[in-house]
Formats: sequence, structure tokens, C-alpha cells
Amino acid sequence: MSPMLDMPLVQLRSYLPDVPEPPDFDAFWAGQLGEARAAAREAVFEPVGTAVRHASVFDVTFSGHGGAPVKGWLSVPNAMLAPDVPVIVEFIGYNGGRGDPFDWLVWPCAGYPHFVMDTRGQGGKWRAAATVDTGASGDPSSPGMMTSGVGSPATYYYTRLFVDAAMAVDAARSHPATAGRRVVTTGASQGGGLALAATSLDGNVAATMPDVPFLANARRALEVVDTYPYAELADYCRVYPERTEQVFSTFSYVDVVNHAKRSAPPALFSVGLMDDVTPPSTVFAAYNHYRGDKDIAVYEFNGHEGGGTPHLRRKLAHLAGLFTAG
Repeated sequence: MSPMLDMPLVQLRSYLPDVPEPPDFDAFWAGQLGEARAAAREAVFEPVGTAVRHASVFDVTFSGHGGAPVKGWLSVPNAMLAPDVPVIVEFIGYNGGRGDPFDWLVWPCAGYPHFVMDTRGQGGKWRAAATVDTGASGDPSSPGMMTSGVGSPATYYYTRLFVDAAMAVDAARSHPATAGRRVVTTGASQGGGLALAATSLDGNVAATMPDVPFLANARRALEVVDTYPYAELADYCRVYPERTEQVFSTFSYVDVVNHAKRSAPPALFSVGLMDDVTPPSTVFAAYNHYRGDKDIAVYEFNGHEGGGTPHLRRKLAHLAGLFTAG
């Protein structure tokens, strides 16, 4: 996608759309988190024997939405950790799961404890998962996750996933190696959206680094591109046009623009100006509404892959500027 099919960069930097926000937004999420924490059990960390030599790996089971079990991996570098090193909590892109510990070597190699949350009910396309989506309504939906339970925010798939993300931050703090450490959230695409949601819902995250975040300003996305996963919403509304208003009303609870408005820790976003999955204007909608100190890495000729390894180096430098690594 050419950048000009969306907006020129100078317009993107000032783009502040009026994204619908439900009046009970804060009360709804407080209720969802309260119920999850009331039902939660202590996270379980089982040591895993792997060929990974630089870190100790733990198979994690923690309580997510409704107290349901959610899986994850925790990797703790074997080298002595400096006191100020935070734990990185990472979320996964659409249709991927936690996979294998060898998929997550970057952060522990760089000296950071790393917790990756599995994604309930996903993992059927490019990386395996191990978490069942309990609580699904079973109502008719388009293929994929975008319209699963979309008739109400209480039954919506992404409500469950957002609560899981907030609970993952709780779990990441509960291991002896990470207890008392600050948390940094990150992830790309859906993972970037979840990083923003967890930051908003937890309220005590130290920093966030959402890359090409998904789940922002869906109506705008559908005006600009016809690609999936956003196209799942259009597919559903074509079949059920009378439900269109409800679809976007439900989505407004998980729209990460509304979560960005409530987030204050330092943030480093990224965007690819040729992204035809999460269009640049949707990323900038979340970025420009973000309440805290922020920066955005712009990759002019990149698509949804974002900035790749050069951006990873920028994230490492960003963290070094925020935290003393020893």
C-alpha cells in the first residue's frame, strides 16, 4: 500500500479522530478485572528442560478471564540480573500462540527476564498455542476471532483476551526472579494492541512498546483497506447489516485508542507507512491519543512487518535510556 492511499506523514502526525467511547468504559473494565482477580489462583511455574543454555525456562499456567487457565513461558537469564532490569511481558500477533521457548530468545539474550502470554483459542496459523478459549458464546460469527461473541462486550472474544493480558502482567510479577521488578509490555500487531490494553488496565506498567498495533479505530481501517483481520467485521456486517451498530459499539470497549487515552507510562510505538493490515492512520490514532510521554518509529517503506531488526535495536536503546542495565 502506498502511503498516499492513507495519509501523508505530516497529516498522520496530527490525526486525532473522534473515536466512539462508551459511557461505562471504565466501570465495565473495572468489573471485568475485579471478577478475574477474585477467581484467580496463584500462578504455577514449572521448570522446563530445554537446550536453551543462557536462561532458565518455566512453563507457566496463570488465571485469566473468569479464572480460566492461560499458558505462557517465562525465561530468566542465568547471568546475575541488575536491580533495575525490568521484566518484558510480550503479547502475540493474530492467530499465533506461545510456540516453543526457542521462539523467544531475543529478550533473555539481551539480559531481560521475558514472559510471553499464550493467546486463547488462537495458534492455528503460524505458531502453536496451548490455551483453550473457555467462555466462548458460540454465537454465529465470521471465520476468525473479530466477531466471536460480538453481540455484547461481556461475551466478546477480545474482552476475554484483554483481561488475560492484564492478568499476565500480574503473573509476570509473581515469580521470585521477577518479584519487585518493573514491567514493560510489548508485542506486534495484535500483540501491540494487547500491550496497550494491558498497560491501560493494569495501571502500574513502567513502559510500553507497541509495534504496528492492531485493534485501533476499526471503522477507519475498513475505509482504507479490505484486508484481514479487520475485514472479518465487514464480512459479518454484510450478513447481519441490522447488527452493524452493535458490532462497532462492542468494539469500542476494546478499541485501543480508548485504552491509549488512559495510559501514561513512557511509550515507543512503531508504524510502517506501507502497512495494509494496520493502516498508518489507525496506528497514529492510538499514538496521538496516547496520554503519556511517547515516541514513534516511522518506517517509510515497510509494511506490517514493521522495522524488523533495526527497530529491535531501537527498542533496546530505548529501554537502556529508561532503565539502568547495570
